[in-house]
Amino acid sequence: MANFPSPCSSSSSSSSTASFGSSTSAKTWIVHGIVAGVAIAAAVGARAYMTRLDKFRSRVLAIIPARYASSRFPGKPLVQILGKPMIQRTWERAKLAATLDHVVVATDDEKIADCCRQFGADVIMTSESCKNGTERCNEALQKLGKNYDIVVNIQGDEPLIEPEIIDGVVKALQAAPDAVFSTAVTSLKPEDSHDPNRVKCVIDNRGYAIYFSRGLIPFNKSGKVNQQFPYLLHLGIQSYDVKFLRIYPDLQPTPLQLEEDLEQLKVLENGYKMKVIKVNHEAHGVDTPEDVGKIESLMRERNLS
Repeated sequence: MANFPSPCSSSSSSSSTASFGSSTSAKTWIVHGIVAGVAIAAAVGARAYMTRLDKFRSRVLAIIPARYASSRFPGKPLVQILGKPMIQRTWERAKLAATLDHVVVATDDEKIADCCRQFGADVIMTSESCKNGTERCNEALQKLGKNYDIVVNIQGDEPLIEPEIIDGVVKALQAAPDAVFSTAVTSLKPEDSHDPNRVKCVIDNRGYAIYFSRGLIPFNKSGKVNQQFPYLLHLGIQSYDVKFLRIYPDLQPTPLQLEEDLEQLKVLENGYKMKVIKVNHEAHGVDTPEDVGKIESLMRERNLS
């Protein structure tokens, strides 16, 4: 005898179908809720991450180290360039940079300090025992006693340094959390190839420094300057993560640093990363008294006062 569903079983089936539809609908809403929650969390997380990026290494101090007893050019910071001390011209250029919160001069000489105060610069006196500009920057930072994330070392013998280059070096360090140091390079002129006062640099494909030298690098088998090779000249500006700057003086001198007399090499020899930006800049550093006349001639050509 055939079994036919009773009215009771038909009602049960209908109820089961409704229950299944209700369950499916509930699951759908749960899935949508989870997706929406994840999206909201992702948006909040992304916003928080971008906020952290905006604040990453955001407080920037510029220091212009200046000492009187230069071995190659004693009293160099005070040399007159078209009627103004060179240290003043460097300070005025630095003040135009948009990324800097404060600019100070760090010196161990009262004559330089008095000169700087006369044209309005803030001055921090440092000891004569500082071996290089980086150590002088570290001492000045400690004496200043304020919180910064980045310190920019602007060498006082580049009186025509562009504010945009200063900003570029700062932004490069802000964008490279794996680096503790950043600096800038430009094209090397062929006539400067073998000048030991013009420091050369080589970098990798990601823009990190490989090496610095007073000699020509790379050096080819012929021993001659390759007119087609884009040699790079290191510019007198560098920035440091403050945490690294504080430990730099405690790092022991390294063989390459001592041999080349280049403080950047101690950074590389200790395994730290250094970000390098390429800029278009006609470098006109003042290394010898003869360079002053070249700077003044260039300024007259460009109508710079």
